Parts: sequence; structure tokens; C-alpha cells
Amino acid sequence: IAATQPSTNWHLKENARDHHTSKFSSTELIVRRGQAFVVTFNGTEQPEQNLTFIAETGPKPSKLAKTQATFGISSTVSKESWSAVLQSTSSNSVSISISSPPNAVIGRYKLSVQSTSSGSSSPASLGTFVLLFNPWSSGDDVFMPNKAECEEYVLEEFGIIFAGNKNHINSFGWNFGQFQGDILNICLSMLDRSLNYRQDPATDVSHRNDPKYLGRVLSAMVNANDDQGVVLGNWSGNYEGGKSPSSWTGSGEILQNWKKSGFKPVRYGQCWVFAAVLTTVLRCLGIPTRTVTNFSSAHDADGNLRVDEFYDSSGNHLDRAADSIWNFHVWNESWFSRSDLGPSYSGWQVLDATPQEESGGIYQCGPASRNAIREGDVDLDYDCPFVFAEVNADCMYWNYDLATGKKTLIFSKSTVIGQFISTKAVGRDDRVDVTNDYKYEEGSTKERDIFKKARKKLGLEDKFDPTAPTPQEIDQKPDISGKFKVAGPLEVGKDLNLTLVLANLQSDTKTVHVNMTAWSTVYTRRPVHEIWKDSISVTLSPKEEKQFPIKIPYTEYQQQLTTDNTIQVTALCHVEGGIQVLVQRDITLDNPAIDIQVLGEAKVNKEVDVEVIFTNPIDMEVMDCVLQVEGNDLLRGILEIDIPPLKASEKSSTKFKLIPFETGHKHLVVNFSCDKFADIKTFKMVNVID
Repeated sequence: IAATQPSTNWHLKENARDHHTSKFSSTELIVRRGQAFVVTFNGTEQPEQNLTFIAETGPKPSKLAKTQATFGISSTVSKESWSAVLQSTSSNSVSISISSPPNAVIGRYKLSVQSTSSGSSSPASLGTFVLLFNPWSSGDDVFMPNKAECEEYVLEEFGIIFAGNKNHINSFGWNFGQFQGDILNICLSMLDRSLNYRQDPATDVSHRNDPKYLGRVLSAMVNANDDQGVVLGNWSGNYEGGKSPSSWTGSGEILQNWKKSGFKPVRYGQCWVFAAVLTTVLRCLGIPTRTVTNFSSAHDADGNLRVDEFYDSSGNHLDRAADSIWNFHVWNESWFSRSDLGPSYSGWQVLDATPQEESGGIYQCGPASRNAIREGDVDLDYDCPFVFAEVNADCMYWNYDLATGKKTLIFSKSTVIGQFISTKAVGRDDRVDVTNDYKYEEGSTKERDIFKKARKKLGLEDKFDPTAPTPQEIDQKPDISGKFKVAGPLEVGKDLNLTLVLANLQSDTKTVHVNMTAWSTVYTRRPVHEIWKDSISVTLSPKEEKQFPIKIPYTEYQQQLTTDNTIQVTALCHVEGGIQVLVQRDITLDNPAIDIQVLGEAKVNKEVDVEVIFTNPIDMEVMDCVLQVEGNDLLRGILEIDIPPLKASEKSSTKFKLIPFETGHKHLVVNFSCDKFADIKTFKMVNVID
């Protein structure tokens, strides 16, 4: 080979089109494994059959670790190893089609060429390229036969995340932005900052062909615990010194901030932020991934498939148990095969980057096979007992006497946990319920059998548990029933009107002393501020039902509300001569609406106006109003607009311009916040035409 540096034509456009990588905005070649790409270079004076190529990745490339491959020109593509097939030659250039095996290590490679005949010459570098997972290729662990699913779970940059609570599901848009400017490089540097890489770089890189390895490593890297990862969690309700978790609209800003700060954790995240960032990273690397929301999600800290909640005699929810039941929790599912467990456990795998419990000594979770969860195979790798409990745990509600430390079971429920498990539909902005993919129908014998099977596998059936309620406690029957009914709109800015309905189930008169409280909480149902309390004494005639109206004025809860807009209302009923009855309801208040209109047709490279309208619904002024807008292929970066204060009932109209730069269905994601309303979110689909 001549001493001059060969010049390389990477055929960026054609290769990107063939490899589904056109959305990356990169001057570097990005291709997928198990598929051929073409490269042309000049400066070789040798006959092409004398050329040897070297592809290598990581700090210590080696053939043994499969991080280095040396291959000459052959007549056919090899399925098992790297290979090169001659495409064409001219007087001074050669075009070669290079193929990697479907189980190649992913990451940034250096490609060089060497002439075998001249013996002594050192390899000449052709440059670098990035190799990703290939869900379009049948030999790949992440192969996804349905093309529409590949489009959604790898190429779609917009997502919908479901939140709220089981009585009231709401949703918001998220901009994953996995193809934005520097995101791929940031994802690769995440891998190089993991604990595994720091301990043994060469071994870590050699495992990067395996989606289950990378999924697990990245579930640890997305949270800041243990490894100075990307996002720092905060569930306190006080987010000073950072951005409130509900204010983010996309992953791009978070990942860019992490890099810009010299890889210091970004403040602050909660479960959907961890899940959304992990979705971005895995889609970027080519692993099909989606976010999934579980309503009434159990956090079983002690691994007994049971969640204990404690209340004092006034009905205050005590924050004293490690266990908790979250209004909702968001995690990930990624699609890949499980050669370690067998084909029946392949398909969707649960990964969870929210730091809840340690696994293998650090905060990481998964991949847990969704099929294993459904069948109660909790002894299989990784972290199946924790995920199984999230959707299946039994709940125990206890009265805890703060003076004596004595606890009394109020009641237990086996059908509360794991409801309306939700994800975004493929190709549509709708909710799809996947609860039946996680468990058999609640209340069916099959579901109880699976629960027993899981308990048995965890050794819980055989050992005495001193903290468990006695069969007598579980079987006790209450004399009265109670529930909170909603009696009016559930909106921030309006008074909260509820009705407590109490019914006597017995044929003799009952006297009941009721202690009621309302607390603002975060979405994990952790109490933050007391809002209201009251107590009443009631006499119920045989079989009588009585209703008691409850009104909590906006002025009373406004100062105490967290950005989650959640309030927990509790009534602890002390029945004379009978057992206590706990009535509770978790309420999520809706923010006022914000309206967004595209004024005219959206065309590529043409200006179009967008108008955002917000009406202040309360009878006081709102200040510090900020509008934040982002959207792939519609805007570069994030648009922030300050809006002047709005008087009571005043309407504001804000206009801005877009210049779309790609055709197709694009989404604007909008966040509006002010001093009285935190993070009002909406999104708008924009159809961009030529």
C-alpha cells in the first residue's frame, strides 16, 4: 500500500438507507450488524486479492474476545465471521462490501487495510464507523419480525407515557430524540463509564454483543446511584438545586446536560424520567424498547411478596415501612431472545432503571423475562421476584400504635396491585393494555396458583414469618363498609368535593368514630404535607347507609400540593365493639388545559406559525409563566418563551414560528408552568408535507 493515507468514501447515504440509520445526523458511517455495507477507497497499488482488512473495537482489541477481526477478500459472505466481497475496481480505487456477523460486538470500530504481499507495511487506517444492533436481521438476538414494530420501537422519536392513578389514567408526550446530534456518542460514553468497564474494560467490551448484558449495565447507568450515572432521583417533593422531574419534556436535554457538566448526574428524575432516558439509549443502540406503566405498583423491599402499609389512629398514612404502593410506576420492556433461559422466555424483557432495590450489590434491575413473570418462574435471572411483586404482591393495611409499637391488621387485599398496565400503541397515539401479558386474570384460580408457585420457589411457603398476619386476622369480617365518592371536578384551582359513604352491614345499630385526614403526596403515595383533618361520630341503624359531604377548598390545598397534583384522603373508622375499617382514596387533580394550533400547512423548509392558548382558570393572578416547546424535525433544540403574568380568568395567546426539516408525522411536545400550576403538558401531531 502506498505511503499516502488512503481516502475513503463511506457511501454514507446509501449505507444509511439500507441499514435504517438515515435519521442519525452524522458524518460518520453508522451501520447495523449482520448486514453488508459498501466502502470505496483509493491509494492501493496492490492487486485487491492481496488486501487484508482489520476491524477492531475497544481499548485492547483481540481475536479471542471477538473485539478484533482480520479478513481478506472472499467470494461469498460468511454468516459466522467478518467478511469482505469485492464490488468493483478502477485504476486507483477499490469498492468492497463488508459484512459483520449477526452477533458482533457493537460500538465504534476502527477499520484498516493492509497489503499481504509487501509483508512489512503497517496497516493504513480507513477511518472509523459505528456498529449497532439489527432488529431487521433474522440472525440478531434483537430480531423483531414485525416491521411496524421495528419502526415504533427503534426509529420512533416520540412517545406517550401514562401516569395518574388506576381511577384516572392520564398521559403526556415525551421526545426520546435518540437520533439527535450527539446522543449516539453520549450513549457510547455511558457504556465506557459503567462500573463493569472501569473494573475490566476489555472484558466489558467483549460482552457488548449481548443485549441482556447491555440492558442490565444501562439500567444501572441511567440512575446516578453507585456509578455517577445520568439522572439523580428525588422523591421528596422539594426539587431545589435542580429541575423538578415533571418539568422535562424529552431525554435529549438530560443526556446533553450530563455530558456538558463533565458527566455529573442531572437533577432530578423520577421513574418515568429514568424509563424514558433508558428508552432513548436502547433505541439509539438498536434494541427495540418501550416504556410501560403499572398502576398501583408494589415496591416490595423485603422480598416476601407482601406490601405492608401503616396508619396511626388518626388515619395518617405513616411513612415508616420500606414497602410502598405507588400510584403508578414506569419501567421498560426491551425485545430480545434469552439463549440463557430458553426460547419460551424470549420476547419482551423487563428492565427498570429507577433505583429501588440493589441487585448484585448495585441499583440495577433486569432483564426479567415477561413470560417468566406471568408463569411465576421467579427463580430465573434477573430480578424476577422484585418485578413479580410489582404486579402481584398482596397488600396488608395495619394500624400502628405509636406509643406501644403494637400493630393490628385492618384488612388485606390480593387484587389491588398491578392494574391497567399500559404502553403506547404501535403507529398510533393510543393506550394499549398489556396486563394480561404479565399475569392471569385477577381472582382466577390460575392466578392464585401462580402466586403460590412463586411463593414456593422463593421458600416463603415453608418458613414461619413472624410479621405476617394470622389466618384469624385475615378472615375477620368488618361490620361496616366505606368508600369515598368524587362529587365534583378533580381540577387544580377548584375546591375538592368528596362524599364519604358509610354502610352498616349488620342487623344491629353501630356507633362509629371516624378520623379523617388529607395529605398532599408524591406519586409514590409518600405523604408530604397535611392539608386537612376532621373527625365525626356516627350512629348507623341496621343496614343503614349514610353520606357525609367533604369539601377541601383550593385555598387550603394550593400551598401544599406537590408537582404531582396528588392528594391522599383517609378515613379510619373505629367501630365500637368491632374491627377498624380503613377507607382511602388517592386523588390526582388535573391541570387546566392548554391548547395548541398549527396555523396553516406545515411544509418542509417553509415557515409555519404555531399558537399556544392558555386561560387562567382561577380568581388570582398567575406569574412566572414559561412555555417550553420541543419536537424532532420541527425545531432544533428547545424553545423557551417567557409569558407575562395573567390576571384572573385572563387568556394568553403565544405565537412562534417553526421551519420543519423532514416530512412525515412529527410531534410538538409542550410544557407550560407558572407559580400556581406546575408543568401543564400537551402534545400535537404535525403532518409535514413536501
